[in-house]
Amino acid sequence: MARYRTPACAPADVRVRHIARRDWGAIAALEDRAYAGRALAEGRAALQARGRASPGTCFVLDADGAPEGYLLALPYPLFRCPELHAAGDTGHAAPGGSGGAGNLHLHDVVVAEHLRGAGLAGRLIARLTATARARRYERISLVAVAGSADFWSRRGYRPYADVTPPADYGPGAVYMSRAVRPAGEEG
Repeated sequence: MARYRTPACAPADVRVRHIARRDWGAIAALEDRAYAGRALAEGRAALQARGRASPGTCFVLDADGAPEGYLLALPYPLFRCPELHAAGDTGHAAPGGSGGAGNLHLHDVVVAEHLRGAGLAGRLIARLTATARARRYERISLVAVAGSADFWSRRGYRPYADVTPPADYGPGAVYMSRAVRPAGEEG
C-alpha cells in the first residue's frame, strides 16, 4: 500500500535569502537529518566550503526567522560533479562560456521534514534559476540521489546515462541537467 504524506502548511513568514554566517549550524543539522542513514551527509566544513565558493548562488529558507531549508549551488564544469566529503572540491566553471563553462551545479537542496510538501523547495529552486539567468549561466546541473530523479524530471531536468556520478553519491544516483531559459520561456 502506498503511503501519502499530507502536504505541510507553510509558516506565515517565509523568505529565501542568502546564507549568513549564523546559519551554518542549522544548515549542518538539516543536512544531517535529511541524509541520516544514507552516508550522504558531508558535514559543516564541506557545506561551508561550497557556500564560500559561490555565496551569491547559495540560499537559506528563512521560516518565521529560523533556517528551515537551504540550497547550495556553485559553478562547476558540465557533466562533472563535486566529490562528496571533499571540502576542497569547489568547482571552477564560469558563467557564459562554452564547454564546461556556463554551468551552475545545484549541489544540495534540503527542506526541513515538517515543511515538506508545502512547495518550499520550489521557491528555493526558483530563486536559483532566476539567479542563474541573471548571472548568464547556460545550464544548471545536479546529481539526483535517493530516488529523487522523478522529482527533478518534473522540473525539466534531463538524465545523462553516460555520465556516472562518483560511487559516494549512493546507488541509483543520476546526473541531470537543464538549460537556463530566458525569462518568460517555459521550461
